[in-house]
Amino acid sequence: MKINIKKILFIGLIIFLLMQLYQPARNISFEQDITGNFTKVYNVPKNIETILRTSCYDCHSNNTYYPWYSYIQPSRFFMESHIAAGKENLNFNEWGNYSARKQNNKLDRIAKQIKSNEMPLSSYTMIHKNATLSATQKKKIINWISQLKDSL
Repeated sequence: MKINIKKILFIGLIIFLLMQLYQPARNISFEQDITGNFTKVYNVPKNIETILRTSCYDCHSNNTYYPWYSYIQPSRFFMESHIAAGKENLNFNEWGNYSARKQNNKLDRIAKQIKSNEMPLSSYTMIHKNATLSATQKKKIINWISQLKDSL
């Protein structure tokens, strides 16, 4: 019985170590057309930009800040799947490539998801406490989006 447990633990360790060999490409872009960036398209106020960069840009842009645990599988795998899904739904760096209708819809969805506490994801804010949006920050973003939509 004792030998079987040691074998299982050894095989588990080998599998864990082999998993570390799989390191997908990181979401870091050094060459960007910043003119299509959300903050340039709308000339976003600094306070709103700071909130968005802190709470949204890791998953919804072409540049992610990777913490130490992102070098360890399987956390890296889950992180990359969240980033891919986030960028597929909304990419602040690609904002200028969206049609006016799509931009308008995205603004509506941003406001609705912030209001309903769907974004940022709780799985993200659990580890990144600084990304949690306070009631004041939510109100600032939603009001700014409302004002922006009125001016478009």
